[in-house]
Amino acid sequence: MWRLIKAVLFLVVLAAAGLVVYAYVGPVFFPADFAAPSQEVTSPVTLDTN
Repeated sequence: MWRLIKAVLFLVVLAAAGLVVYAYVGPVFFPADFAAPSQEVTSPVTLDTN
């Protein structure tokens, strides 16, 4: 049972490290996935004042 817990814990740590690496290195290899939308959005706003 201890071996299974160690294996699952190791996989969780490995997945977390992979996510951190993807967050830092991802924009270099996949810039379109990390780019913000480049369209200007305007919408009217009505404020209710007393």
